[in-house]
Amino acid sequence: MLKFHPEPGTILVCNFDGFKEPEMVKARPVVVVSPRLKRRHGLLTVAPLSTLEPDPCMGYHCRIELLQPLPEPFTRSVMWVKADMIYNVGFHRLDLLRTGRDSTGKRKYLTPKLSTETMVQIQKCVLIGLGMPQLTIHL
Repeated sequence: MLKFHPEPGTILVCNFDGFKEPEMVKARPVVVVSPRLKRRHGLLTVAPLSTLEPDPCMGYHCRIELLQPLPEPFTRSVMWVKADMIYNVGFHRLDLLRTGRDSTGKRKYLTPKLSTETMVQIQKCVLIGLGMPQLTIHL
């Protein structure tokens, strides 16, 4: 369980257990799209990531290349943001990406963060996914 509000662009793992298709239904990487908001403790907005290229690819999909692949089972360096499926989720659904343990048995984590330029592209895709493509000119 996450204990702090990460910055937009941070990649985490979200457990979507309990949701029903066509919603997300399994653990998958997500990118944080919301900043920390006053009086909104324990919630943040995320966009799911997929290792599969969408067919067809729409304006609300965004291809991203990671500088470093994520840990198992998400080891692809190219991912697709599903910006039409943003979620407001509680911290209890979120966790950092685990990379194993150090020599003392303490867990190690990876906290990748996407560039500002990539986040602008994702924000445009989110607006398109919300049916507001006319607002993308403001980004």
